Formats: sequence, C-alpha cells, structure tokens
Amino acid sequence: MNNIIGLITGVLVALLLTGCGTSNRLASSSEVKINIETTEGDIVVKLYNETPLHRDNFLRLVKNKVYDGVIFHRVIDHFMIQGGDPDTRTTQQKNKHKTATPDYTIPAEIRTPAIYHKKGALAAARLGDTENPLRASSGYQFYIVKGKKFTQEDLTKMQSAKIADFQKTVGQTADSLYKFSNRARFTYEQVGGTPHLDGNYTVFGEVIKGLEIVDKIAGVATDKNDKPVKEVRIIKMRKLRN
Repeated sequence: MNNIIGLITGVLVALLLTGCGTSNRLASSSEVKINIETTEGDIVVKLYNETPLHRDNFLRLVKNKVYDGVIFHRVIDHFMIQGGDPDTRTTQQKNKHKTATPDYTIPAEIRTPAIYHKKGALAAARLGDTENPLRASSGYQFYIVKGKKFTQEDLTKMQSAKIADFQKTVGQTADSLYKFSNRARFTYEQVGGTPHLDGNYTVFGEVIKGLEIVDKIAGVATDKNDKPVKEVRIIKMRKLRN
C-alpha cells in the first residue's frame, strides 16, 4: 500500500513539474515565451495572459533589448534570484545594489489564489508598502522564485497570520487574497515556493524550462548585500516562436 501511495504522489509531482500548470489556470498555446540566455545556461519562461500589463511591459523591454547584459544583482538561496536593473549593464554601475535609472511602475495585477509563488514563478519586484501602498510593480526589476518546501501546518499558520495582519491593518477580510487553494498547498508541500509573498507581489509568468539553471544561480556565493561574488549575467533575452 505504501508503495502505491508513493507511486501516485510521484506521478502527481512529475505532472506538476513537467506541465507547469500548478496554479488554478489553464495553459494556453498563445502565451508568449521568452528565452533568457544567462552565463549559467538558458531559462525559458512563459508570460501569463491574465496579467496583460506586466506581460506587455516585459515583452516590450525584451524587444528593445533592455535586459541584454544586465546581471542578477540580488540572489538568495531557497528564496529567489532578482535582476532587470538596467544600471547593472555597465562595469561602472554593476556594483550598485539599487536602481539609479528612474524607474516607472505598473499597476498591481495580483491574481491569488489562482496564480501564486510556486517554484519557478516569474514576478515583479517593487518598493515596500510604506512607500507603495497600492503595491505597484517596478517597470524593470523582476525575480524568479527558488523557494523551499513547506508543511501543511506551516501553510495553515502562515495563512492565518497573513489574514489576521491584513484585517488589523486594513480592517477588512482577505480570505480571497491570502487563503491558499488546495492546489497551491499541494504544490508548496511537494515542489516548493515562497507562499509568504502571495497577495503582495504580482506573479506574471513561470519557468517552463531551465529550473536547474535557477537552482544553480540561486546557489552561487554572494556578499553581504546578496550580490553574487562572481557576477551572473543575462546575455540576452529573445521572444520564442509558438
């Protein structure tokens, strides 16, 4: 019996990883796909149609080659890899931790619980709630989730804390924003992610090829500012034909 249960669980996890359909959404062949060529290998992401403002912005930046040559300037293992700052393209600017180029913002398109921070999720960075109460996204900077696995008990405690904090701060209920779906719970337990970010940042795509490259980048040595000691650079990004 244990062998049968283990086999079923293994099949479900394999389907999650290969199908990349770990959120409550239907995959679409019309979704835009982008190849991210890095010094550590290639990562292929697809952009969600459910977040059109972020999709179109990212695609425009790719077409204009804005990301060609920038580095992953913030890397935290078991959490995420962050890049997209145009000022990190040149040698003179690459040591800066924060963006110097005037940034613009994109209105939040937070789609939890249907779209969440599973491993491989592509999401937009942003300023904190104090400066940015509407949680608008950075026009440039993005991150890809590495994350870790969580137990069901961990998720239940996190969910309760997030809902309670929202009610205390805003005075409203937030079940639809912070309650994990059954599918998200299964994914966070079996595959991993960063569930504490759900409801706070816009996820607008996911890795469909090259998760091992994300793992590799997430594991590089970093300095006290979480910047890789040996730079990890995006050589170029290009849209792929469907």
